[in-house]
Amino acid sequence: MLLMTGLLPLLPVHPDPARTALLVRRIRLLVAATITYNVIEAVVAITAGTIASSTALIGFGLDSVIEVSSAAAVAWQFTGRDPHAREKVALRVIAVSFFALAAYVGTESIRALVTGAEADHSTVGLLLAALSLLIMPGLSNAQRRAGRELGSRSAVADSRQTLLCTYLSAVLLVGLGLNSLFGWSWPDPVAALVIAAVAVREGLDAWRGDTCCAPTPASTPTAVVTGCADGCCGTGPHPPAGSRPPA
Repeated sequence: MLLMTGLLPLLPVHPDPARTALLVRRIRLLVAATITYNVIEAVVAITAGTIASSTALIGFGLDSVIEVSSAAAVAWQFTGRDPHAREKVALRVIAVSFFALAAYVGTESIRALVTGAEADHSTVGLLLAALSLLIMPGLSNAQRRAGRELGSRSAVADSRQTLLCTYLSAVLLVGLGLNSLFGWSWPDPVAALVIAAVAVREGLDAWRGDTCCAPTPASTPTAVVTGCADGCCGTGPHPPAGSRPPA
């Protein structure tokens, strides 16, 4: 008999206790690393953004604060005896984090477009964006893989929050670069509006518990469970609404 979680089915899971303990420890370490990096990132970005009068840099720093709240929710979940019992609350916190990010980025992007606000060159901002672009994909991928194998929707959702930071890093790098080279102010807020739209979608998915098609143990063939072509999180087609895996 299939077990149902949120909108998507999960097959019965009988993990090896030693493997489960290892995955839980791995997720805790990855979440701790994410929180630590984002705290540093937030301080540097907000400081550099204030000095350069850069809305994009300040917004990037505040995004890091939001990411800390998302990662902290997962950290809280995995400090309990039964992480799955806390998963719904953690998913709600992650969803609200996505919505807060979308609201801030969207509002600031529109304001920047309307006012034509221009920022000064920021070497620190460029270096920070490039560094985040290198670090965040690895953290996101590692947490996503551990979360899928453990069957934790919240861990997968938080990994997508980290991946969104990668996109924001790319947007920030391009925006600051074009501003420094050509004095253009519009590319950053335009691209950031796209990111805001993606954040809304990810927030809705997290709120419904609809993350990564459906996280399952690594031993379960993904195509059987979800129909995802690639086996993970948004890069393959989602199954049609109401679809069910074979019993």
